[in-house]
Amino acid sequence: MIDLEVPRKFRPLVAQARGMAEEVFRPISRKYDLAEHEYPRELDLVSAVIDGMSSSGAGQGAGASKTTRATDEAAERADDGESEVAAVGSGRSHASTSEVRNGSNLASVLSILETCRGDVGLTLSIPRQGLGNAAIAAVANDEQKKRYAGQWAAMAITEPETGSDSGAIRTTAVRDGDEYVLNGEKIYVTAGERAELVVVWATLDKSLGKQAIKSFVVRRDNPGLRLVRLEHKLGIRSSDTAAFHLDDCRVPADDLLGDPEIKTAGGFGGAMQTFDNTRPLVAAMALGLTRASLDLTTELLAKAGVTVDWDRPAYVQSYAAARLLQMEAEYEAAHALTLRAAWMADNGRPNSMEASMAKAKAGRTCVNVSLACVELAGATGYAERELLEKWARDSKILDIFEGTQQIQLLVVARRLLGMSSSQLK
Repeated sequence: MIDLEVPRKFRPLVAQARGMAEEVFRPISRKYDLAEHEYPRELDLVSAVIDGMSSSGAGQGAGASKTTRATDEAAERADDGESEVAAVGSGRSHASTSEVRNGSNLASVLSILETCRGDVGLTLSIPRQGLGNAAIAAVANDEQKKRYAGQWAAMAITEPETGSDSGAIRTTAVRDGDEYVLNGEKIYVTAGERAELVVVWATLDKSLGKQAIKSFVVRRDNPGLRLVRLEHKLGIRSSDTAAFHLDDCRVPADDLLGDPEIKTAGGFGGAMQTFDNTRPLVAAMALGLTRASLDLTTELLAKAGVTVDWDRPAYVQSYAAARLLQMEAEYEAAHALTLRAAWMADNGRPNSMEASMAKAKAGRTCVNVSLACVELAGATGYAERELLEKWARDSKILDIFEGTQQIQLLVVARRLLGMSSSQLK
């Protein structure tokens, strides 16, 4: 059974991440929001610290690169992705385990929650802690994990006109001797310009649909991978978001992650296992921003004479106090769902439904709370003198990437009803 207290072995990590948020990220947050696309040089020191923690064994999952599943059971099932679910059943069964453990998934969630109290965009910009690293950890074999170790990996899934439907990917990968030749277009690639590797999703055979989709590790300096533009965005401006063209991009065959064979039953599962790892991380990002918004707003309202009495019902308190009580409850619900999804991954339990629940709840809570905090703080919340307005802008992406709110609810519905993607669209 999951214990909602922070495990003792992770408390130093959480404290270090909190210090990083307050002493490094928060002071430079506005600077790099205004200097969009400028690389935050301060993160080189942060990265060195994380590398030192990891090599010493103290890191325990300081970022996305450390997340992995405890077993490969879920990789054998056809997963949902951002909009497609081929598996039938509720997803509630789990692998037997003789030992309940708190591992790297939970550690990553706890540490990312803390760093995102400082800045989400800066957290996404920490070298070698990209979502592509989580994809490699989820799918790569041991030899590949060793070969890609210490490198920063972005993840390229989304394409023009495919939106949230990962199963509709049109980028192709054609085998040519000891190489694959990739052709297509990718957009909204987080850390795409800065990363050393890009995990690209492509199809081996369009006629076979999502079963033929595989992920490939492409070196950023590959001449066939051409940077088209960097996006100007509403929020997380310190994180670069790139668009690429793949023009006859040749990739060694051994850079295909996982099994190269096309399996008509459950063939999408290996690639989609990535989302079971990364969705709790995005939920943790949303929790961090939500926590920051609530803490600052509570502080500002207290200075104005508005305090919350936790021992009295909401209806007998002021509107502002009652609103804070409600938002705290929403935060706690999202927090519990996120810890549960990460804990299940650490204990080898299929967590696709729970990961989607966590991401849906935390993403929507983050948007609602950040906007409400701007409202409660009035002119102070809307002005740039505080970070509340920035957090409100940053929050929206956390309800979108790694699968939109609507997609997560569809995934959950399919799991609960035991229906496939063809049965419930």
